[in-house]
Amino acid sequence: MNYQEDIQRISRWLYNYLIKHNYSETTAQYANLFLNLIVVVLLVFLLDRFLRRVIVRAFLLFSNKTKSTFDDFLVKSNFPRYAAHFAPLFLFEESIPYVFQDFPDFQDFILKVTDIYLIILVVWIIRSVIKSIREYLKSKDSFKDKPLDSYSQVIIMFIWFVGFLYIFSELTGQDILKFLTTLGAASAILLLVFRDTILGFVASIQVSVNDMVRIGDWVTLEKYGADGDVIEINLTTVKVRNFDNTITTIPTYSLISGSFKNWRGMQESGGRRIKRSILIAANSIRFLKEEDLQKLSNISLIKNYLQHRQEDIEDYNSSNSVNKELLINGRNQTNMGVFRKYANMYLHEHPAINKDMMVMVRQLAPTAQGIPLEIYAFSSDKRWENYEHIMADIFDHLLSSVSYFDLEVFELTKGKDILELKAEDNKKG
Repeated sequence: MNYQEDIQRISRWLYNYLIKHNYSETTAQYANLFLNLIVVVLLVFLLDRFLRRVIVRAFLLFSNKTKSTFDDFLVKSNFPRYAAHFAPLFLFEESIPYVFQDFPDFQDFILKVTDIYLIILVVWIIRSVIKSIREYLKSKDSFKDKPLDSYSQVIIMFIWFVGFLYIFSELTGQDILKFLTTLGAASAILLLVFRDTILGFVASIQVSVNDMVRIGDWVTLEKYGADGDVIEINLTTVKVRNFDNTITTIPTYSLISGSFKNWRGMQESGGRRIKRSILIAANSIRFLKEEDLQKLSNISLIKNYLQHRQEDIEDYNSSNSVNKELLINGRNQTNMGVFRKYANMYLHEHPAINKDMMVMVRQLAPTAQGIPLEIYAFSSDKRWENYEHIMADIFDHLLSSVSYFDLEVFELTKGKDILELKAEDNKKG
């Protein structure tokens, strides 16, 4: 190669010049080395700067003209800059035997340093390609909810591991297979040191394969105080943005070692569940008399129901010769039962309730606080704010309707109630 012949020609001239002027052979050799090194480093530096500008600019122009965004991500990850270092590095490596021809020990050392840098450069280039692939896949809708960060981190870690193996082999001169054999003896220590990384890697694979969590899912982990949207899934951690805008960091393996709630099923379903009870005071529940039925028949939603229901009850009582001097005999309607029917029909008429899903008003077991009347339905709008408004509207109406059925909502006795009772007792006394 011409530049190598030029280096040799300059070296011979400088060496002969110094010897003619009575310099020692050692001094001439070091001076020769110093000059050659300056020339080579300068050439490599200028070539590196030139190629870096040319390749980066050419790659940028190319990426702007193509429709694919993958090359744009390559530019952002510095792939062209890393690739531009190859030619100057090879130039420097080819020049080393001529620059250090009188210093074989230095030559071996510089060759090893150059080879190590070459290994690191290859790792950087592969890493930039992996990062570009990750960001490119993130821009696709079908991959937005996948833990791409975890996979990319695992691959990058493996590549760095392989790179360190080659660096170790370069420094020690040992074969990589022999090193791996000796490494097996230290595997227990490595497992201990990289315990969280290994657990996170296994967990991220299980989470992805079983589709347990995706980025954007609303999850609740009471153990960690997390309740919000998943914003990142890494090799070792999962980040959850809570609804108060705080961020909770959770170990990835905790998703498979413990229990958590994923609200994705609700978000993908036809409605969001409403499950809340009204506590009815037990002493307000009673049988309905004729005048009560006439009064309640003015309520449009249950007018037809009351009529048909009462006809069935009267037919039954008449056919069985039931003594109706006491209301408890035979079949009767209660204010609680009629109110339960009213609430059920009200839900079926409500425009925000999904009628294709379960709609039910049921009575639960009596408690010390009264008889729970539970509303079980699904709102069509699943957005949190709208869901709360819908549920509040439903219970505002039902709580206001209780008094029309001569029922009472259970409340604990307040201090004001006690004072009023005492005042009434004092008046009577």
